[in-house]
Amino acid sequence: MTAAISTARWIRSAAVDDEHGRHWRANPDRHGRPALRPRPRSLYSGAAGIVLFFLELAAATGQESYLDDARRGAEWLAATWRREDDLTLHHGLTGTMIALMEAGWVLGDGRLDAEAAAIADQIVASGRTRPDGFGWTFDPAQRADGGIVLGLLRAAARFGEPAYESAAVSAGLRIAGLPVPGRRHGDLDGLPSDAITPGFLAGSAGIAFLLARLYGVTGEERFLRAARSGATFVREVSVTGDGRALVPHHVPQSRELHYAGFCSGAAGVARMFYELHRVTGDLEDLDWVERLAHGVVDSSAPPRRTPGYWNSACQCCGAAGLVELFVGLWAVTGRASCLEFARVLAADLVARADDHDGRGFRWYQAYRRVRPGEVSADTGYMVGAAGIGAALLHLDAAGQPDRARRVLLLPDNPFPAIPVPH
Repeated sequence: MTAAISTARWIRSAAVDDEHGRHWRANPDRHGRPALRPRPRSLYSGAAGIVLFFLELAAATGQESYLDDARRGAEWLAATWRREDDLTLHHGLTGTMIALMEAGWVLGDGRLDAEAAAIADQIVASGRTRPDGFGWTFDPAQRADGGIVLGLLRAAARFGEPAYESAAVSAGLRIAGLPVPGRRHGDLDGLPSDAITPGFLAGSAGIAFLLARLYGVTGEERFLRAARSGATFVREVSVTGDGRALVPHHVPQSRELHYAGFCSGAAGVARMFYELHRVTGDLEDLDWVERLAHGVVDSSAPPRRTPGYWNSACQCCGAAGLVELFVGLWAVTGRASCLEFARVLAADLVARADDHDGRGFRWYQAYRRVRPGEVSADTGYMVGAAGIGAALLHLDAAGQPDRARRVLLLPDNPFPAIPVPH
């Protein structure tokens, strides 16, 4: 909690107020440069994710001032979202919609709800129908159409609007009909054109997660069959033994490179297997969540660094994403060792925090493993301090089961929103 409060102090130092409300610079350090091109409204590196963090911090501390931060950020999103043309979950309007829905719920502000619904309406209207089906980008991955579908399902549950679910299911049917469970990276990040990733954000596990979610919503067996196809591919390319599993970053070229984090490693792939367990009750899926967790403990326990667990602290590819995995696994198993390892990870995060100027905690990290000299500290949720602070708050909530509180989880997180062990 103390670390999360210090993190909020640093994020506040990046605030920019204007006539529409408040947003935050991606990197407030003097002469600093962000880890990636800032998207000011996004969950990844912009105001949407920071609004979620301040909503959680207000709930955790009871301090109204954090609600004011969230309110002003949500007002800025509500006033400016029409300037955004990216529709995706992590980088675009779907993530903005999620933040406005959460802010509208917590703040009891119908105007924010109305803007969130307007975004959902625009997303549905922006879809296109081709001979192979309905979609937006026609990339099935979580970072593209997959994430949009997850956001629309959340909006359908929040607003009770059948059109949102209908669009999500239509796009899902096209994805379910794709013949190959793996996804080609193309030339992304310099990878070979025939590289296929089993990971979450850009690969097979994220697509299978989406299909499992759609099966849970609709009961349509074709979604479950397609999800099982993706899960089988992930199992077949993984390295197993001694009760653990390691997932390669991409095949066939890098079978020995095993990421630990959310985007392309165990923390994300485990979400897919847990979602399958959640909607089917199959204990073999839960066993794979456990195997992946054991693989992380055996190969990536701090302070060790490996090619798949490097100097990265954030939700996307670093330690904060692993905290989310082990808090979530504790919430579904009640196993004390899961919570203890989450505390080991959190202690390492806090020890690595920087407060050299007294403005609060931030984390300097090499966001891209392949560019170890490119180090930055960022404010955003998936890439920076807001997401790290949120992970610490989730661990704090898990440590106080007698004071259970709702935590704010993105639509791609299947674990319980109230982290009390079942």
